[in-house]
Amino acid sequence: MEPRINYAKVARGVHEAMFGLGRYVRQCGLEESLLNLVCLRASQINGCAYCIDMHWKDLRAAGEEEQRLYGLDAWEESPYYSDRERAALAWTEAVTSIREGHVPDTLYEQVRRVFTEKELADLTLAIVLINGWNRLNIAARTVPGTYRVDQTRELKKSA
Repeated sequence: MEPRINYAKVARGVHEAMFGLGRYVRQCGLEESLLNLVCLRASQINGCAYCIDMHWKDLRAAGEEEQRLYGLDAWEESPYYSDRERAALAWTEAVTSIREGHVPDTLYEQVRRVFTEKELADLTLAIVLINGWNRLNIAARTVPGTYRVDQTRELKKSA
């Protein structure tokens, strides 16, 4: 696979805009582990190999158990996730696959039992952000496997 677009070189503003949203999401108060789990799940749904590699590595570096990562694609049938994580994963799937049901009211009511309105707004933005990154990386054919966990820390410091 040959990469297509290097956004950092040809359109720096693309990365700057996405990093700006990322700064907000990182500081919104949602748990980093939850955000990374949501990012990994959305990336699985979208088939973004670069982001799957990134978030898998970030979760492992943060101490996430492999069993929970292996079972993520079948989270509904796996006993490894809390009610809050299950609600976030269900919301992630609905928002990511928006054409398949337009985020039903029943799901909204379920998610609101474990997330405040602000948390749900922030979670939704996090899902929008990872879906954006997925689409940018898929369109650019960003090559997976090159991501290092310390890259995220470097980007967070500079962003």
